[in-house]
Amino acid sequence: MYFPVADINVHPLVPPLVAFAVSFFTSMGGVSGAFMLLPFQVSVLGYSSPSVSATNQLFNIVAIPGGIYRFIREQRMLWPLAWAVVVGTLPGVFIGAWVRVKWLPDPKNFKFFAGLVLLYLGYRLVLDVLKGTKGKGMAANEGNRPSVGQAKFSMSTISFEFDQDSYSVSTLKIYLLCFIVGIIGGIYGIGGGSIIAPFMVAIFGLPVYTVAGAALMGTFATSIAGVAFYSFLARYYPGVSVAPDIGLGLLFGLGGLAGIYMGARCQKFFAPRTIKMVLCFCVLFVAGKYILNFFF
Repeated sequence: MYFPVADINVHPLVPPLVAFAVSFFTSMGGVSGAFMLLPFQVSVLGYSSPSVSATNQLFNIVAIPGGIYRFIREQRMLWPLAWAVVVGTLPGVFIGAWVRVKWLPDPKNFKFFAGLVLLYLGYRLVLDVLKGTKGKGMAANEGNRPSVGQAKFSMSTISFEFDQDSYSVSTLKIYLLCFIVGIIGGIYGIGGGSIIAPFMVAIFGLPVYTVAGAALMGTFATSIAGVAFYSFLARYYPGVSVAPDIGLGLLFGLGGLAGIYMGARCQKFFAPRTIKMVLCFCVLFVAGKYILNFFF
């Protein structure tokens, strides 16, 4: 099947199957899987124009609602954190989209940039895995379903209770982190959730079970803004492929929709350490490949 915007040929079953496999595992950590689908599109399918970032964000729009629904239904959506992520990330997404089109249209430079982002993300995850879990959160073999309780938001602090523990984090730090991540996510085409979620867990010490829903919600909202902005920029760059490939994005999104829904549903049966190890492997593998390809 030919996709004109991406200028590639691929069997129509490949995108949804790949998206399902990736999203099932990554969604457990609050990551849609877009950060893995982008290198698949660039390296395997040969889709490397700036519009690949917009297509990746279109995948998020279609795929994420299933996971959000599961987290809301199980009362594991931390709303104050979710809205803080959305508000903090949105301005950065617009900046990142402009930088991607204006300064990083070359595939080689873009892949090197993506590799550096993923390398740092993998480094943070490795440190967190090596530290091990602190005994907080649900046990993998119990299938418990503790919900988020006593969630409070103020200009200085976001606090909540989960699984008989209390957590708090600086609102200002969340905003600053999300703004920076929004720029990176806007360039990379991932919405920022795959960077925000590990930071929340590794640096702020929040349980992965509560971070996941908020990160997906933030990624969903910022991806809508990202697709809209890329489509707007396409008017001013007629000689460059900027707007998303609708057909390809929808196929990836349908597979991701099923994968994220199942991943969110099965998350409670996996230990936090297991989820982080899966993310570590995926991130470091892709990061190493992109950085090495830049030099060799």
